[in-house]
Amino acid sequence: MSQDNVGLVKADIIPAAAREAHQRAGACVDERRFVDSIVHAEEAARLCPNWAAPWWILSVGYKHALRWEDALRACDRAIELDPDDCEGPRWNAGIAATALGQWERARAAWASVGIKMPPGDGPIEMRIGPTPVRVSPAENAEVVWCDRIDPCRAIIHSVPLPESERRYGDLLLHDGEARGRRQFGNHSVPVFDELDVLERSAYGTWEVVVRCADPEQLQSLIVELKRAELGVEDWTGSVQMLCAACSLGEPHDHQERDQSQGEWQPERRLGVAARSLAELSPLRRALFWWRSEVVSVRQVL
Repeated sequence: MSQDNVGLVKADIIPAAAREAHQRAGACVDERRFVDSIVHAEEAARLCPNWAAPWWILSVGYKHALRWEDALRACDRAIELDPDDCEGPRWNAGIAATALGQWERARAAWASVGIKMPPGDGPIEMRIGPTPVRVSPAENAEVVWCDRIDPCRAIIHSVPLPESERRYGDLLLHDGEARGRRQFGNHSVPVFDELDVLERSAYGTWEVVVRCADPEQLQSLIVELKRAELGVEDWTGSVQMLCAACSLGEPHDHQERDQSQGEWQPERRLGVAARSLAELSPLRRALFWWRSEVVSVRQVL
């Protein structure tokens, strides 16, 4: 929706003060200071309540402030005022209704933007596929792979670094705006920002430092851990620091390369998702437990 869209209001009767407040709100949105936009958009909506544009900005601001009931009301008002140009408010209505557990309302919102809903009236269960989500985006941001189960919910499938304070199995609410892309097989898939953690996982995060002579030895250990239905991530091999352009776009090659890249590093730092120390017994089956190959085992989250 254009920020200049007037909805039910004729452009020439929008008060100047409302326009100025709306411009301030829009400037905040342009700078991604979404919560800061609320006070200005509220002023614009108060001065010109039948103008759709401030309500659209309010739906965005309230969403990022996690004020879900307010967000849903703002979405409904924006849709009411301008039903022909409201895909954004309809999408945000789906997110807000999902956060509130209002499944009938969420299903209606997703259907209104052309998403086919599975039958039922409870929580939405879909198989959208692997999706990268930027967790803890405000600080200690990390892009992790998740299983997307509906248009705005995903379950973390990899093992995030402890700095993100996210765990394997956390159920996330994520935004609908793509902010970057990652490669999955032969496909480029969008990255979404986390909005909230809806359900915390029962898994803890363990850091296991091991020595593996070669990739085959590491793979045999990973197979044992996954066979025990534990999450495992080779943090040594998978963690990659990206420049801003890569993180918010699609990672690309840089001219400068680490000369050691491609050389095997025997000492591997693994992230393992387990509910207790006892669940790390696959290390014993893989002949690693308490041998010199195990450098350290500690719970980090």
